[in-house]
Amino acid sequence: MILGVEAWLTIGLFVGLLAALISGRVGATSAFGVVLLIVVGTGLVTTTEVIKSAANPGIVTLLLLLAVSLGLEKTQWLGRIAHTLIGKTLDGTLWRVIGVGAVTSAFLNNTAVVATLLPLLRRNGRFAPGKLLLPLSFAAIFGGTMTLIGTSTNLVVNSLLMDTGHPGFRFFDFLPVGIIVTLCCGLVLWWFSRRLQSRDSDPHEVQQYLLDAKVAADSPLVGKSVIEAGLRNMEALFLVELVRGGRLISPVAPQEVIEAGDRLIFAGDVKQVSQLQRYPGLNLFADNNGLLQQNLAEVMITPNASIAGKTLKQAGFRSLFDAAVVAMRREGEPLSGKLGEIRLQAGDCLVLAVGPDFASRSNLRKNFFMLSEVELPHQLSRRQEWISLLGFGAVIALSALELVSLMTGSLFLLGAMLLTGVLRKEEIARRFPFDLWLIVCSALVLAQALENSGVAQALAGWLSATLADKGIWLAFIGVYLVTAVLTETMTNNAAAALVFPLAWGLAEGLGANPMPFVLAVAYAASASFILPFGYQTNLMVFNAARYTIGDFWRVGVPVSVTHGTVVCLFLPWFFPF
Repeated sequence: MILGVEAWLTIGLFVGLLAALISGRVGATSAFGVVLLIVVGTGLVTTTEVIKSAANPGIVTLLLLLAVSLGLEKTQWLGRIAHTLIGKTLDGTLWRVIGVGAVTSAFLNNTAVVATLLPLLRRNGRFAPGKLLLPLSFAAIFGGTMTLIGTSTNLVVNSLLMDTGHPGFRFFDFLPVGIIVTLCCGLVLWWFSRRLQSRDSDPHEVQQYLLDAKVAADSPLVGKSVIEAGLRNMEALFLVELVRGGRLISPVAPQEVIEAGDRLIFAGDVKQVSQLQRYPGLNLFADNNGLLQQNLAEVMITPNASIAGKTLKQAGFRSLFDAAVVAMRREGEPLSGKLGEIRLQAGDCLVLAVGPDFASRSNLRKNFFMLSEVELPHQLSRRQEWISLLGFGAVIALSALELVSLMTGSLFLLGAMLLTGVLRKEEIARRFPFDLWLIVCSALVLAQALENSGVAQALAGWLSATLADKGIWLAFIGVYLVTAVLTETMTNNAAAALVFPLAWGLAEGLGANPMPFVLAVAYAASASFILPFGYQTNLMVFNAARYTIGDFWRVGVPVSVTHGTVVCLFLPWFFPF
């Protein structure tokens, strides 16, 4: 079959999108957005087809469920469960962490699950956090594949599937293989997690935050040496640098004389920050903003934060969040210099002195994972909690029994949450997952372009001829492996959106049932175990427990191999070719 200009243009766009995503130089949202504009601008798809993709029932269901999950995140039941996780033995505690992480992630957003359980596990006082946090992240990942709503990736694949004219997944289509995956991967995870090193057994070492204090002109410290001022013998805080007139002095000699305007850089346990307030004229940034007497919140910067790559001054941090940075920490890299001049990165941990409006700011969730136990606003009443939990349970039950569609049930539950004050329309508007919506919409449009240009038919014919004598198993395993590799190099949703059209075309070309191929994409896109940077929960625990890439390899490789083996063996059994 001879391909025309439109077909070659579509192939070029697909290859270019793949290259951009793998390189990491362009964000997934930007890459998919540019492809969408080119596809529409060149006439490969019509505006009617674009509108149809944007209003795909699968996308609508995804958005409704994400909105409903905002209300569920406010309930306190997961926090109550968290306090039962720590047992007398490491083995028993590991099994509780893995079990609770997997089961709750089957019904709730796994990032919310990890964010809720992480603070308690990190400060449990009995076992090193490094023994528990990586198992929590991995369990949340593979536990999320047990149901249709367990992870956004399953819903993304469902959207793509429905766009082909297929009715979509039923609620528990993922459950049979998901349970086997969870049991097998959980056992492997338990076995290898017991051998993780306990680097973080020293509580002072874990809290090596960087603090920045300025010497006022009228401070009695001026003219005294460091040792005379008593700055050499503080508990758990160490003077590591001195910034004077743009010049960095490090190490700081005991005889160094303090001058007005000096910036003193301390490292150590941020809980000892009150020691610095005993020195007249030694002002932390939060002191200057009148916030240090308020609550302290410990946060981690998210991968897609708008403040990443900026300094505190460039970001307008104080006005943006009604909070001042007291201290900063970056795992695996020593920080140096003034806090205000350090460029923020994803994964950086900050201790914030927060003002009264901090909790009501609309941009917190986008920029931060909350690591401390500081409560965000609008804690639900017991009545509102029961409305959220029972309503969600009813939606799941009705959907599983195929009495009411998941989209209809979620729509009514969302309405009930708005009417009872569980959610406000402003919360839904500011938390609208535009990036995810654009990626899925663009993927649907690209799939339509592949169809319109004849690439999909040509690909199906070529694959059928090429693989006819090699067996359908080779094609099926290939789909899983390609998706699994891509999900380690880009976001899981982007990997699923990219591979789905190929998997569907491959199944059609072989005359096979598309379900095992499509489900292979969904499972493999969530199999991010080898590197910490491709999945939010992995990044969260990577910083919190001071893991290395080697830790992820030692535990992630056997878990990944187990995951792939179980999926590839059992999917065709439950969904024959």
